[in-house]
Amino acid sequence: MTAHSMRLLRNANVYSPDALGIRHLLLGGGKILWMGEDLPAMPAALAVEDVDLDGARLIPGLVDGHVHVSGGGGEAGFATRVPAPLLSRYTTAGVTTVIGLLGTDDASRSTAELLSHIYALREQGMSAWGYCGGYHVPPTTLTGSVRGDIAFAEPLIGIGELAISDHRSSQPTLDELLRLASEAHVSGLMSGKAGIVHLHLGDGARGLDLIRQALDVSELPPRVFQPTHINRRKALFEEALDLARRGCHVDITAFPVEEGEDAWPAAEALLRYLDSGAPPEKISISSDAGGCLPCFDADGRVCGMDVGHSGALLETLNALLARGLPLEQALPAFTSNPARLLRLPGKGRIEIGADADLVALSAKGAAHHVWMGGEAQVVVGVPVRRGMFER
Repeated sequence: MTAHSMRLLRNANVYSPDALGIRHLLLGGGKILWMGEDLPAMPAALAVEDVDLDGARLIPGLVDGHVHVSGGGGEAGFATRVPAPLLSRYTTAGVTTVIGLLGTDDASRSTAELLSHIYALREQGMSAWGYCGGYHVPPTTLTGSVRGDIAFAEPLIGIGELAISDHRSSQPTLDELLRLASEAHVSGLMSGKAGIVHLHLGDGARGLDLIRQALDVSELPPRVFQPTHINRRKALFEEALDLARRGCHVDITAFPVEEGEDAWPAAEALLRYLDSGAPPEKISISSDAGGCLPCFDADGRVCGMDVGHSGALLETLNALLARGLPLEQALPAFTSNPARLLRLPGKGRIEIGADADLVALSAKGAAHHVWMGGEAQVVVGVPVRRGMFER
């Protein structure tokens, strides 16, 4: 415990994500201990650090449900393997919880390597979990089975990102998907974890058909299947709306979209989702941080690439606000919705007893102050804690 292990945040305009108005909060032991409208009298012996937010918007730390914490890429040779993002890339973007995963390269990158990066982030104060597997079937695992990984490796909460409708996938069959989904579901029941299959969607014409078939022929609950990148094609997005109405949780990716491209930018996709009447609690937005964002020619060769970054989440949030969506309606897709799906108690909300993962936004919507477990990570926009190998 440090001398300033307790903090009093005064005059915060709290979005829990519900709009609560001006509140004062007491943080201690990694939790929100108290929140109220009237300032409490604090004994001097408690050595409480006093932080006046002067009416700044205070939101829950963002929950980024799709992050290549060990790096992604590799589609154009080993030199194109993306390095792991450093700690401040998350914190300066207001991200306090990440879900790590493997993608195309689940051969040279392993579940053990993924776990080592998750543990490293935890040692630096970040809340981090992950998925076993990767793009391909059979999935890469730590224990030899996905059921063993989820049941016995505490940070592993599901399978992902399993690729379908993509030339880079292993072209899984319906039976293979059902077997993996059942393993995830049952091991989730055994361990109290999410037990979901987080599904990468490519550009293939089959779209979400494999998930529809799985819902039609099995007893598995729809929540087990979470397709991501649903905004990469407009027709795919319409398919995802139907899946959400059937009970699946669907995920938008905050990747760059060129004008005229057959895709929806993340902000536009969320607005269209909310306007569609699909369940508002069944949608989330993730960044694909650390992942390669390649484009391919007709022969399947990489003809260009970008790299995802966590800052895309706040960029999307601010784009939504600029379009007139109230903050309390935009926030759940970045906070409470993914926390609920992933069964992460204490995350995604500002309430007494919740984890003290908090972001105070500047007037321009940047992460002005960031706390993880009540400890300051960013102060006035500057990271005050950095990763081991950051300058």
